[in-house]
Amino acid sequence: MEGLTMMDKLELMKEISTTSPTKIVLLVIDGLGGLPSPKTGKTELETASTPNLDRLANKGVCGLIDPVGPGITPGSTPGHLALFGYDPVKFNIGRGVVEALGIDFNLQPGDIAARGNFCTVDKAGLVTDRRAGRISTEKCAELCRLFDGLMIDGVKLLVSPVREHRFIAVFRGKGLAPDVSDSDPQQVGVAPKAIIALNIQAEMMANTANKFMAQAKIVLAEHNPANMLLLRGFSRRPKLPTMPEVYKLKPVAIAGYPMYRGLARLVGMKVLESGTGIKQGFAALKENYNDYDFFFVHIKGADSAGEDGDFERKVRIIEEVDGTLPTLTSLAPDVIVVTGDHSTPALLKGHSWHPVPVILHSKWCYPDKVERFSESACLSGGLGRLPATQIMPLAMANALKLNKFGA
Repeated sequence: MEGLTMMDKLELMKEISTTSPTKIVLLVIDGLGGLPSPKTGKTELETASTPNLDRLANKGVCGLIDPVGPGITPGSTPGHLALFGYDPVKFNIGRGVVEALGIDFNLQPGDIAARGNFCTVDKAGLVTDRRAGRISTEKCAELCRLFDGLMIDGVKLLVSPVREHRFIAVFRGKGLAPDVSDSDPQQVGVAPKAIIALNIQAEMMANTANKFMAQAKIVLAEHNPANMLLLRGFSRRPKLPTMPEVYKLKPVAIAGYPMYRGLARLVGMKVLESGTGIKQGFAALKENYNDYDFFFVHIKGADSAGEDGDFERKVRIIEEVDGTLPTLTSLAPDVIVVTGDHSTPALLKGHSWHPVPVILHSKWCYPDKVERFSESACLSGGLGRLPATQIMPLAMANALKLNKFGA
């Protein structure tokens, strides 16, 4: 589909997609890709014992995907949008909106939502921990109450906890625009950034957000380790073509973390209550298998372990996914895709630009010679290296859900 705009591609999919009884499971192991340990020369995925994933790779076709493009480090939102078939550059959605939708916050027209982190700063005001030691959700809720309902220059601030250190800040008032920069520097050792208006229409938003940051610095000073906050992803709720409209699917999301639940809602998926455990997620898949034809199953833990620099914990989480995989494969979906939304190497303690391994398994795929699911093995897989946006059309085709294009 080279040469087509994103809307052209979605319109094409809408034109040729068809309903069928076949089922697709998209298993996303968040932050799956990694880098080799200096001690062993193996990545987290290569270190893990994964007989079930290896068996799936051996019977399917493998490759590497770029969520946004070579060399581009993606956030979680663009990484997932690409897997759902949406160009993440064309549909650049702020993190605030998807977090808000993920906790069922009632966003009103004109609301500007931002994703927040409680963080730790030292006496010099430099960030030492962007996640404040991953404080409990209960502590986060307590801190949010310090700011919820605050009025700043006629703008009402609505602050709600999300999970652990994460919260949302919703700015409600007249004359606001979302085109502002983030205060989150995305690294430690530097101070939170001033929020800058990116155009004249957003000056009021920037001023209001900076006044909020200034008040937070005073209010949180004695609440160590959560003695400051960071804001990013200012956005309004966008209008996207939904997956039922584009692909004629009945899709469902099984995701425990609010951001991914919100993003799933934004693209038209039903969202199940499944808890955050890996076994809980697979159990929800089995329990609801007869009711839907597309399943997005999200596993968060590998990404968190990678961000914490915990190589061994990431290995253990991948092994836990593998050990639970027979619950999925026993259902015999027509198409199984296993991949990640981005790489999160423990060595880097954050998201990275490295391509992500992927398995596409169906009775109609052309198997390659990959015998083990790993970055190095997928490098020589039959899918090659391709944009993540191409995974959805391939899954649809292998599920026999696409009609012929043209005469």
